[in-house]
Amino acid sequence: MNAIIALCHFCEMHGPSVLFCTQAFHSHNPDHVLENNVLDSELSDSGSYYIRDRRLKSPTESVSSSLSDHTPPTKTSDLCEACRSLPAGQPGYISNDHEAKVSYVSSQHPDHPQVFSMVRQACVRSLSCEVCQGREGPIFFGDDHRGHVLSYTFFIKDSQARGLQRWYSIIVVMMDKIYLLNSWPFLVTHIKEVIDKLQGKAEKVYEVEQAQCPQRALRLGAAVWAPANYRQQRGVNKSVRSLIELTNDKNVFQQLHTSFTWILKAGGNRMTEKLLEGPPTEDSIIDLEKMEETEEGFIKLYTKTVNHEETVEDSCEEDSALDSMSDELELVNPGIPTFKNLRHLLKVLGYTQFHKLAHNVVIGNQIIVRGSEKVLVKSMIDCLKALLPKGCCRVISYSSKYEDSWRCNFLGLTEEVTLPSHIQTSDMYAMVDIKEPEKSGDLSPPDCDDFVGYHFELTTTTALPEKIPTVLSKLEVAIMNDHLNYSVVEQCLICHKEEWMNKVKVLFKFTKAEGNRSEEDTKKLLQVLGAQEEDKQVLKFWMTGLSVQYRTHMLSATMSQF
Repeated sequence: MNAIIALCHFCEMHGPSVLFCTQAFHSHNPDHVLENNVLDSELSDSGSYYIRDRRLKSPTESVSSSLSDHTPPTKTSDLCEACRSLPAGQPGYISNDHEAKVSYVSSQHPDHPQVFSMVRQACVRSLSCEVCQGREGPIFFGDDHRGHVLSYTFFIKDSQARGLQRWYSIIVVMMDKIYLLNSWPFLVTHIKEVIDKLQGKAEKVYEVEQAQCPQRALRLGAAVWAPANYRQQRGVNKSVRSLIELTNDKNVFQQLHTSFTWILKAGGNRMTEKLLEGPPTEDSIIDLEKMEETEEGFIKLYTKTVNHEETVEDSCEEDSALDSMSDELELVNPGIPTFKNLRHLLKVLGYTQFHKLAHNVVIGNQIIVRGSEKVLVKSMIDCLKALLPKGCCRVISYSSKYEDSWRCNFLGLTEEVTLPSHIQTSDMYAMVDIKEPEKSGDLSPPDCDDFVGYHFELTTTTALPEKIPTVLSKLEVAIMNDHLNYSVVEQCLICHKEEWMNKVKVLFKFTKAEGNRSEEDTKKLLQVLGAQEEDKQVLKFWMTGLSVQYRTHMLSATMSQF
């Protein structure tokens, strides 16, 4: 995560000051941070900041003595006890991620003058004007020149401070505004955990000190109120106290280094950027539409509301609860075979049954898989979903009762479920019954890829047409090409599906968005698109899988023309 996290403090003597900061070095480090005798050859081959057993230079050893707004203070005497996080001679802490070749460095101040200036300005604003209601809590501010800041202000109890508490803030400074705002829920949650630990330790120290000498009663009873006599009124009490003393934890800054390092690393790992070559596909738009929006307006990735009565699985994301249950079943019954992909399914079922089943899938008939083993039923449904665009998939992976086709076009059923009579006489479904082999006395579990003894019965009244849909033909050719690795086959399936979804978009705009069209006009359009009569049923069904964004855009654009 390309950011810097800092702990700031409002000192009674010096005002807002940066107390402790952690930043990541991905590529290289300024030469003056390392000892002068460190050779460049000791760095990693990639030139990244990759340190093993090296000591950072202490700020007190720096040759610079400037105390300007762009340079961190360099003399120990310039820092009071409350403003100092590290003792003289100790430059800071460092943690190395050797796998990622990233080093996380914590020190009193950022060494780079420009970075220090940004952090210093963010510190002053976070402890003066940029505060939320109640002066405790998170707030966002910043600009493109001085950086964008997430600031979380909080109080820590101190029996010897004015108001019996001291004001601190933890700030996250980075230049990428969008990245920072999208990381808001993650950062606020974990920064709050760090603050709670600090406040909990300080609360214990405060209670002990108050029990020994209650400061509130002592101050209320004192007769000295002149500002000049304030320090005298506090008697022998220290005017400033370090965070180590307030929390009674000499390792508090080492623990902060660990926490800040984890936040930077985890924050960088949880969000990645992808290069989109061309416009997004319909499947990627469907994925975006399935994401859950939080109350703050942020997007929560890969989440889903689970219905306790039944498990409904959308095609664009995996149901974690269902996966965990499946994993448990696999552990209990390690010998249950599962289908790995469409090529594996074709090999087990044989071409004739697979072809009939795939035809029912692409034209939109309800596919029912009935069996006693949940993990096996789900694996077959997962494979068949790859034949359709994500927007066309509505899944109930395993149920103890029949569900209508308007709710799901992929349905997994337990073995004892009987289909309603009106479904059995319909030609709008295809059902696969999984018959397991009889239990033998052999206690050794079979290989998970071994379907010996399993029998698959396909039931459907849908007759195969003389000419199958063009897209199904292309999909089957790719699946049966044994010269292609299956990862390549997956990309071929995506390309074929996207090609025909583009045809669906044109047909939707022509027939739905621009009003009713005659049969003759529609037929001419299909000829232009390269679609035949046998493709009409596929196009009609796949039209239901168009994203809401595309439908809304097309309809609104059409309405604006009138």
